[in-house]
Amino acid sequence: MGHMNDMTNDTVLPRAVCEQLCNALAREADPQAALRQIDVARHALLGAGLLTVNLDATRPGDPPDEIQLQRGWTSNPEAYPVGGRKRKMPTPWTEQLLRRGEVFIGEGEGALAAVFDDYSTIAALGWCSVINVPLFDAGRVRATFNVLGSQTRWAPTEVAGVRLLALLATPHVLRLPCPTEVDS
Repeated sequence: MGHMNDMTNDTVLPRAVCEQLCNALAREADPQAALRQIDVARHALLGAGLLTVNLDATRPGDPPDEIQLQRGWTSNPEAYPVGGRKRKMPTPWTEQLLRRGEVFIGEGEGALAAVFDDYSTIAALGWCSVINVPLFDAGRVRATFNVLGSQTRWAPTEVAGVRLLALLATPHVLRLPCPTEVDS
Protein backbone atom coordinates (compact mmCIF):
# COMPACT_ATOMS: atom_id res chain seq x y z
CA MET A 1 0.00 0.00 0.00
CA GLY A 2 1.24 3.46 -0.91
CA HIS A 3 4.41 2.35 -2.69
CA MET A 4 5.82 4.60 -5.41
CA ASN A 5 5.39 1.73 -7.91
CA ASP A 6 1.62 1.98 -7.38
CA MET A 7 1.67 5.39 -9.10
CA THR A 8 2.44 4.14 -12.62
CA ASN A 9 -0.70 5.77 -14.05
CA ASP A 10 0.66 9.15 -12.98
CA THR A 11 4.07 8.76 -14.64
CA VAL A 12 5.13 12.12 -16.00
CA LEU A 13 8.59 11.30 -17.35
CA PRO A 14 9.41 7.71 -18.22
CA ARG A 15 12.72 6.56 -16.74
CA ALA A 16 14.42 6.36 -20.17
CA VAL A 17 13.44 9.96 -20.98
CA CYS A 18 14.55 11.10 -17.53
CA GLU A 19 17.93 9.37 -17.85
CA GLN A 20 18.44 10.79 -21.37
CA LEU A 21 17.71 14.32 -20.12
CA CYS A 22 19.91 13.99 -17.04
CA ASN A 23 22.81 12.74 -19.15
CA ALA A 24 22.31 15.34 -21.89
CA LEU A 25 21.67 18.40 -19.74
CA ALA A 26 24.00 17.95 -16.77
CA ARG A 27 27.05 19.42 -18.48
CA GLU A 28 25.54 21.08 -21.56
CA ALA A 29 27.04 24.53 -22.05
CA ASP A 30 25.22 25.35 -25.31
CA PRO A 31 21.64 26.47 -24.65
CA GLN A 32 20.61 25.63 -28.24
CA ALA A 33 21.83 22.04 -27.83
CA ALA A 34 20.11 21.75 -24.44
CA LEU A 35 16.81 22.91 -25.91
CA ARG A 36 17.16 20.42 -28.77
CA GLN A 37 17.50 17.65 -26.15
CA ILE A 38 14.45 18.94 -24.29
CA ASP A 39 12.54 18.93 -27.59
CA VAL A 40 13.56 15.29 -28.15
CA ALA A 41 12.06 14.51 -24.74
CA ARG A 42 8.94 16.54 -25.58
CA HIS A 43 8.50 14.53 -28.77
CA ALA A 44 8.99 11.25 -26.89
CA LEU A 45 6.30 12.25 -24.39
CA LEU A 46 3.75 13.91 -26.66
CA GLY A 47 4.45 12.93 -30.26
CA ALA A 48 4.44 15.46 -33.08
CA GLY A 49 4.17 19.09 -32.11
CA LEU A 50 5.93 22.40 -31.89
CA LEU A 51 8.15 23.81 -29.15
CA THR A 52 9.04 27.48 -29.07
CA VAL A 53 10.58 29.71 -26.44
CA ASN A 54 9.68 33.40 -26.36
CA LEU A 55 11.87 35.85 -24.47
CA ASP A 56 10.62 39.03 -22.83
CA ALA A 57 11.96 41.75 -25.13
CA THR A 58 10.12 44.63 -23.47
CA ARG A 59 12.31 47.71 -23.07
CA PRO A 60 11.98 50.55 -20.54
CA GLY A 61 10.85 52.98 -23.27
CA ASP A 62 8.07 50.72 -24.57
CA PRO A 63 4.45 51.71 -23.82
CA PRO A 64 3.57 50.48 -20.31
CA ASP A 65 0.58 48.44 -21.52
CA GLU A 66 2.58 46.50 -24.14
CA ILE A 67 4.69 43.39 -23.78
CA GLN A 68 7.26 42.63 -26.46
CA LEU A 69 8.16 38.99 -27.04
CA GLN A 70 10.94 37.64 -29.25
CA ARG A 71 11.34 34.02 -30.26
CA GLY A 72 14.60 32.71 -28.81
CA TRP A 73 14.27 29.06 -29.84
CA THR A 74 12.04 26.96 -32.08
CA SER A 75 11.68 23.37 -33.18
CA ASN A 76 10.34 24.57 -36.55
CA PRO A 77 12.49 27.45 -37.85
CA GLU A 78 10.76 27.43 -41.24
CA ALA A 79 7.32 28.29 -39.84
CA TYR A 80 8.50 30.04 -36.66
CA PRO A 81 12.00 31.48 -37.10
CA VAL A 82 14.19 32.55 -34.21
CA GLY A 83 14.09 36.31 -33.82
CA GLY A 84 10.41 36.66 -34.70
CA ARG A 85 8.79 39.35 -32.58
CA LYS A 86 5.29 39.83 -31.22
CA ARG A 87 3.76 42.87 -29.60
CA LYS A 88 1.17 41.79 -27.05
CA MET A 89 -1.48 44.09 -25.69
CA PRO A 90 -3.32 43.40 -22.42
CA THR A 91 -5.61 40.39 -22.76
CA PRO A 92 -6.72 37.67 -20.34
CA TRP A 93 -3.88 35.52 -21.83
CA THR A 94 -1.15 38.15 -21.21
CA GLU A 95 -2.48 38.82 -17.71
CA GLN A 96 -2.52 35.11 -16.83
CA LEU A 97 0.76 34.03 -18.43
CA LEU A 98 2.99 37.09 -18.51
CA ARG A 99 1.77 39.23 -15.60
CA ARG A 100 0.61 36.66 -13.01
CA GLY A 101 3.00 33.94 -14.22
CA GLU A 102 0.42 31.18 -14.43
CA VAL A 103 0.38 28.29 -16.92
CA PHE A 104 -2.05 28.73 -19.81
CA ILE A 105 -3.73 25.68 -21.34
CA GLY A 106 -5.60 26.22 -24.60
CA GLU A 107 -7.60 23.39 -26.09
CA GLY A 108 -9.46 23.53 -29.36
CA GLU A 109 -9.80 25.85 -32.31
CA GLY A 110 -11.76 28.51 -30.45
CA ALA A 111 -9.28 28.77 -27.59
CA LEU A 112 -6.31 29.15 -29.94
CA ALA A 113 -8.07 31.58 -32.28
CA ALA A 114 -8.99 33.79 -29.30
CA VAL A 115 -5.36 34.02 -28.15
CA PHE A 116 -3.05 33.84 -31.16
CA ASP A 117 -2.96 36.25 -34.11
CA ASP A 118 -1.21 33.56 -36.18
CA TYR A 119 -3.90 30.95 -35.57
CA SER A 120 -4.20 30.18 -39.30
CA THR A 121 -0.51 29.15 -39.37
CA ILE A 122 -0.97 27.05 -36.22
CA ALA A 123 -4.03 25.31 -37.71
CA ALA A 124 -2.30 24.73 -41.06
CA LEU A 125 0.49 22.88 -39.21
CA GLY A 126 -2.12 20.64 -37.57
CA TRP A 127 -1.85 21.95 -34.01
CA CYS A 128 -5.05 22.42 -32.05
CA SER A 129 -3.89 22.80 -28.44
CA VAL A 130 -1.22 24.67 -26.51
CA ILE A 131 0.47 24.74 -23.13
CA ASN A 132 2.29 28.00 -22.34
CA VAL A 133 4.53 27.85 -19.26
CA PRO A 134 6.05 31.02 -17.78
CA LEU A 135 9.80 30.82 -17.08
CA PHE A 136 11.03 32.88 -14.14
CA ASP A 137 14.27 34.60 -13.19
CA ALA A 138 14.39 36.20 -9.74
CA GLY A 139 10.61 35.95 -9.41
CA ARG A 140 9.85 37.71 -12.72
CA VAL A 141 8.55 36.12 -15.94
CA ARG A 142 11.46 36.32 -18.39
CA ALA A 143 10.30 33.88 -21.06
CA THR A 144 7.59 31.44 -22.07
CA PHE A 145 7.94 27.75 -22.96
CA ASN A 146 5.29 26.98 -25.56
CA VAL A 147 4.19 23.53 -26.67
CA LEU A 148 1.60 23.05 -29.39
CA GLY A 149 0.18 19.67 -30.27
CA SER A 150 -2.49 17.81 -32.18
CA GLN A 151 -4.21 16.73 -28.96
CA THR A 152 -7.70 18.16 -28.63
CA ARG A 153 -7.32 17.93 -24.84
CA TRP A 154 -4.22 17.67 -22.65
CA ALA A 155 -4.07 14.88 -20.08
CA PRO A 156 -2.97 16.00 -16.59
CA THR A 157 0.24 13.96 -16.93
CA GLU A 158 1.00 15.71 -20.26
CA VAL A 159 0.60 19.12 -18.62
CA ALA A 160 2.81 18.03 -15.72
CA GLY A 161 5.42 16.70 -18.16
CA VAL A 162 5.49 19.97 -20.13
CA ARG A 163 5.80 21.97 -16.90
CA LEU A 164 8.71 19.78 -15.81
CA LEU A 165 10.44 20.16 -19.19
CA ALA A 166 9.95 23.94 -18.92
CA LEU A 167 11.59 23.94 -15.51
CA LEU A 168 14.51 21.91 -16.88
CA ALA A 169 14.77 24.36 -19.80
CA THR A 170 14.82 27.51 -17.66
CA PRO A 171 18.57 27.79 -16.94
CA HIS A 172 19.33 27.16 -20.61
CA VAL A 173 16.71 29.65 -21.81
CA LEU A 174 18.16 32.31 -19.52
CA ARG A 175 21.51 31.86 -21.35
CA LEU A 176 20.02 32.48 -24.81
CA PRO A 177 21.17 35.70 -26.49
CA CYS A 178 19.31 38.78 -25.31
CA PRO A 179 16.56 39.97 -27.62
CA THR A 180 17.64 42.57 -30.15
CA GLU A 181 16.16 46.00 -30.54
CA VAL A 182 13.30 46.35 -33.01
CA ASP A 183 14.52 47.65 -36.35
CA SER A 184 12.88 50.94 -37.27
